[in-house]
Amino acid sequence: MPVRFKPLAFCLLLVVLIGVNARSQHVADPHFNARVDTPAFTKNFPRVLFDEAHFNTETTSGRYKPFADLLFSDGYHLAVNRKPFTKESLQTFKILIIVNPLGAEDAEEDGAAGPAFTAEECEQVFNWIRGGGALLLAVDPTPHGPAAEMLATKLSVEMGKSSTSDTANSDKEAGDPTRMVYSRENHLLGDH
Repeated sequence: MPVRFKPLAFCLLLVVLIGVNARSQHVADPHFNARVDTPAFTKNFPRVLFDEAHFNTETTSGRYKPFADLLFSDGYHLAVNRKPFTKESLQTFKILIIVNPLGAEDAEEDGAAGPAFTAEECEQVFNWIRGGGALLLAVDPTPHGPAAEMLATKLSVEMGKSSTSDTANSDKEAGDPTRMVYSRENHLLGDH
């Protein structure tokens, strides 16, 4: 059964994915089948804006291509953002997706952990969410977490400076408390 995004007054999902050192080991599955037999939307396609304007290390043509293909197959209209956030640039979208923004072009640069967004952009995103927009924010540890911190703070979310660990809900076979398992059994996944 397809998961449907519903506009919410406020929706923020923070996902800590992987450590920067492990990044080179992770690639998109080139054989992923994004076909959806019964799309959630066949009329009135919800508009999704995928941010690629803030030196994002994840893009719709890179590791997030299977995700972008899945959204499209399920009936979403997906557009790529390549400019600063403004009231006008956000107004026709229901969902905003931001993945791993940076404060500089390369994660190894000195300014990479600096703010990825201006104070004005943070204000515009905040107001857009208050007006009914939904935000999916996925951020890896340093330098991505600190780069997204200004926006997260505006949304009353505290960003950590390192990885998140959870010994009770981690992958026991891996022996790494930062590799968390999200399942219905451990109640970290709910019904949507």
